[in-house]
Amino acid sequence: MTTAAELQTVVTVPARFRGPEGSANGGWIAGTVSQASHGARHDSAVEVTLHAPTPLETELSLRHLANSATLTDGETLLVEAIPVAERLTAPEFVPFNEAARAESGFAGIIGHPFPGCFVCGLRDPGDGLRIFPGSVSGGELVAAGWRVPMTVTDEDGVVPDAVVWAALDCATGWAHFTPGESALLGRLTAKVERRVYPGGTYSVVARATGREGRKLFGESAVYEVDGTLVAAAKAVWITSA
Repeated sequence: MTTAAELQTVVTVPARFRGPEGSANGGWIAGTVSQASHGARHDSAVEVTLHAPTPLETELSLRHLANSATLTDGETLLVEAIPVAERLTAPEFVPFNEAARAESGFAGIIGHPFPGCFVCGLRDPGDGLRIFPGSVSGGELVAAGWRVPMTVTDEDGVVPDAVVWAALDCATGWAHFTPGESALLGRLTAKVERRVYPGGTYSVVARATGREGRKLFGESAVYEVDGTLVAAAKAVWITSA
């Protein structure tokens, strides 16, 4: 039963926005549920927990109550989002040209566990984001140059926050992964500070911040070409073993 204070809508994730085959990209679905919890912008970061893979091309229930939001498939909780009073730490800025050069070291070129991923998969230009983070020379960072496709805008010509969250997602995994390695996103906490523009160029930067058992921790950021921070995130990934 839906109360007067609760808003509920039916959403379906198009196959284009997949991560692992058959399920949604973690960052994209996290950003989608985050936006439902607070609108286009918010003064605080939003913490999104992924409880189970989100299926594609399936009618799902998105519920918004107060500042929180949940995504469910029948009785199965898939995703939940809540605002958090937390200041995110962004990896240092890497200029676009240097970030683009780092792409040559992208481990996914040799062995990619999810080659169809909307963000870091080997998709056709304009279809996926083609963000390929590689090691930055002389440091602990990975980075990629993000050339924003004109094809990722909404009906108003705006790049949705969900796409920015997606860009923040995969880089935190590739800060850990070697060829053939993989994990699934468990939690993403992010804040979008500024708009991303279609056709623009940005630096996506990430670093690994630790490991605890099956959990991998990382931080990421998106920067404009002049070093202005666009968005920042921290992530928790879960390995299979």
